[in-house]
Amino acid sequence: MANDKKRCFVVMGFGIKTDYINGRKLDLNKSYRLLIKPVVEAKGIECVRADEITHSGSIDVQMYQELLQADLVIADLSTLNANALYELGVRHALRPFTTIVISENKLMYPFDLNHVVIHSYQHLGDAIDYEEVERFRGALGNVIQSVLEKNQADSPVYTYLNSLIPPKLQEQIEKAVVESEKKEAMPEIGKALSLIIQEAEDAIEIKDYAKAKNLFQTAVMLSSTNSAQKDTYLIHRLAFTTYKAAQPNLLSALYESLELLQSIHLDTSNDPETVSSAGAVEKKLYECGEGDQHLENSILYYQRSYYLLNNRYNGINLAMTLLYHATSNLAKNDQDRIADLIFAQRTWTRVLYLCDRDWKLIQEKEKNDQALINDGTKDGQELQEYYNSQKYWILVNRAEASFGLGNFETYRISLEESKNTPFHPWQLESFTEQIGKLEAEMKKVGHLLEPKWVAPN
Repeated sequence: MANDKKRCFVVMGFGIKTDYINGRKLDLNKSYRLLIKPVVEAKGIECVRADEITHSGSIDVQMYQELLQADLVIADLSTLNANALYELGVRHALRPFTTIVISENKLMYPFDLNHVVIHSYQHLGDAIDYEEVERFRGALGNVIQSVLEKNQADSPVYTYLNSLIPPKLQEQIEKAVVESEKKEAMPEIGKALSLIIQEAEDAIEIKDYAKAKNLFQTAVMLSSTNSAQKDTYLIHRLAFTTYKAAQPNLLSALYESLELLQSIHLDTSNDPETVSSAGAVEKKLYECGEGDQHLENSILYYQRSYYLLNNRYNGINLAMTLLYHATSNLAKNDQDRIADLIFAQRTWTRVLYLCDRDWKLIQEKEKNDQALINDGTKDGQELQEYYNSQKYWILVNRAEASFGLGNFETYRISLEESKNTPFHPWQLESFTEQIGKLEAEMKKVGHLLEPKWVAPN
């Protein structure tokens, strides 16, 4: 931090995080990449988040250095990230000026933050509307300009205890940094955590799951050196790539993936991503012949995540596991089987409602974002790919739910519409495999329904 260029340190989580109060999942990387970093850099200020800091050993010293010395700190409290709240408190204790607090607008923030000005933005979970990006960029730019020009206390500590004098610990900080750098180097020394995660995500894109797994293992190791608490986002991605890498074999990988999820308190967690990931692993273990207990576990996990999020993905998979239950030894008689089938049918019916709801929302959002989609930028291209993917999944979810309900005309229409929507080959493979399993199981018990479920020709 020796150069003359002003520096902004951004306090926030990274990756996809869950707001445990309302169950919403937010892609915080998009908040940072679309809403914060471009605005700060447009002001001629260097912008850095903790996962972008190149370091060896503990990052804690550098984090405290940033909180004290950064010309500007922007704290995004979305999902009530505990680390972000703590670091905001440290900043407020160290500096009376130039701290900006933001969050997505559905945040239920604690009472103690009522006297702190929080600038809000609208986050859609996995995307941010183009008009909202433009609006908030303008608003944040104005706030940055204002706080840099005025020496007005924004820290409640210095507002209410106005006789306090901010600390000056330059020599001690520099000494601590030197001592930290002398410590034994960690793997991927000199490489920012954000770069390691991006390499891992790029490896997933080309289905190099073994490489992605190794990279996420490194990311978990680096992240855990600075906190006793494991980062759930990194564990989710490591569990996913472990399962997909299937090393040394699929069964071993599935059990390893499940163990990773258990390490973030699977049994008591209210995080929908954690329990739905466990549901997928347990479902696969049942399909691999590892026993009925895995099916019961899968149903419980999918029920928890479905009721928390009320979304299509968990609904589709919950219905499939209920169908498996109807055809398994767990169903002792036809009454049990019929009960499972009725529950599955109710779930598929709900999925159809969710498909209609989500289709209207995605069409409206895509229409509003046409300016960005057509501007020829990478962001525009990524946004179009996102909308294509969302529309494809809605159509095949509708097709699958209709198939399970015996509404084969709706199934065929939705299937044809999905073929006219750009998709990745793996998406079609996944859907085709799921329909094959669904048909095979329904053929075993569909005759118990009234009217009978009969497979289409």
